[in-house]
Amino acid sequence: MARVCEICGKGTQVGNAIETRGKAKYLGGVGTKVTGITRRQFKPNLQRVRITTAGGTNRTVRVCTQCLRSGAVRRVVRQKPFRLPAAEKAKAKT
Repeated sequence: MARVCEICGKGTQVGNAIETRGKAKYLGGVGTKVTGITRRQFKPNLQRVRITTAGGTNRTVRVCTQCLRSGAVRRVVRQKPFRLPAAEKAKAKT
């Protein structure tokens, strides 16, 4: 499903966009007036990241930034390039 976090299920929410005009009273004006109210959508900040699942496999998912910051998912650990395995390092030393 589009625009939905695969971890927490956060999706698009609707609200109002309020248009105002005028100068606030505390700034010396006569006050602000609401000149229009229209519907709008609040969309979650989704990122496509590669994560490690509980089974140990890697896959790409769409996750909201709150799940990333809270540690709800574990990102794929990328290995350094040209890294020798431990067994080959031991042979190289001897």
